[in-house]
Amino acid sequence: MSQPVTLEQIRQAEQAVRGRIVYTPCPRSYLLSELLGCNVHCKLDYLQHTGSFKERGVANALAHVEPGGRGVIAASAGNHALALAYHGRQRGIPVTVVMPIFAPLIKVATCKRLGACVVQEGSSFAEAAAHARMLGKRDQLTYIHGFNNPHVIAGQGTLGLEILEQVPDVDAVIVPVGGGGLIAGVATAIKSLSPRVRIIGVEPERNPLFSQSLTQGEPVTLPIVPTLADGLAVGRMGDVSFAAAAKVVDRVVSVDESQLALAVLRLLELEKAVVEGAGASSLAAMLSGKLPELAGKTVVLPLCGGNIDPLVLRRVIEFGMSVDQRLCRLNVTISDRPGGLAALTQALAEGGASIQEIRHERIFAGPDVNRVLVQLVLETRSGDHLQQIMLLLRDKGYQARLRWQYEQETS
Repeated sequence: MSQPVTLEQIRQAEQAVRGRIVYTPCPRSYLLSELLGCNVHCKLDYLQHTGSFKERGVANALAHVEPGGRGVIAASAGNHALALAYHGRQRGIPVTVVMPIFAPLIKVATCKRLGACVVQEGSSFAEAAAHARMLGKRDQLTYIHGFNNPHVIAGQGTLGLEILEQVPDVDAVIVPVGGGGLIAGVATAIKSLSPRVRIIGVEPERNPLFSQSLTQGEPVTLPIVPTLADGLAVGRMGDVSFAAAAKVVDRVVSVDESQLALAVLRLLELEKAVVEGAGASSLAAMLSGKLPELAGKTVVLPLCGGNIDPLVLRRVIEFGMSVDQRLCRLNVTISDRPGGLAALTQALAEGGASIQEIRHERIFAGPDVNRVLVQLVLETRSGDHLQQIMLLLRDKGYQARLRWQYEQETS
């Protein structure tokens, strides 16, 4: 196993990547601070050239590639591949990326546009990685792992150095955890310079790699389960990244899919920031209610990635609005006589609800042929507004029932 990454290596990485990556802002968010009851700063690393923190590690790793070589290779379904393609072109280093066949088309196309040789192989990341290893050995290419590489970890640690410069009174930093490269680098940098700062890792409930690895005392292998935080969905943490992170991380919390969707929605509405699920997980941890000890503290949330497919973003927004009780499905039984539907829509208009979808259901409406089931999707202002509408319908004699798709699908 490689030696742990040190503060000195992170300092050297800071020099190596200077001028090649963006020194991203870390402003205080007035609205999030008010919402969460603490002093919140957002580290906007989605403003990197290719939209994620991955550029930090890649830029440092490429600085250590021997000149005159045949190039580098990596396996990635997204951000690591984009960062490698961009910085490889900047340095004139040939880049090959092996992407699984399910990789988003936009990321495949962008990697090609940036000059990388893209090979699509394997139905899983593990299969893509195995193929990349084989190609690297065959073609004498330097393999650059996305998180289990000391140079990559040291590069990610530069984010921690910037946080301390920009928010010197920080009390806690909440860091997303997938393979562990980011939290290993950030935690090493911050704890070396300011041991009092709490480092809190956040992982999806569906992929609890870090917490289970901590329990076992070594990296464990878990099946990859789909999650909105797809950038954190890896099957196993790196040996190097886990060893470094396990020593300096104070706590790990998990977040569910509803909290991730709500975090993406909150960032879009309050910060005007388009952030992917993995990048929004630090805010999801605060929204989960699992960190009451941070009330009144100064907290930094690294928003570490913004590469989300527009169609996925639309679905996440709608899901987030349903979690926030601003979109709901409502079943209402009404009279099948003329004017029955008009009376219902008038009642909803009085309550200030906006009808997004509406359909009649006669076949499965029950044995009373004089009644019909109306299925609606409503937009409301808040959960309180929704309750007001339900009371209004009850007062007008309607039998109305809310249906929550997410709860039914996961029950």
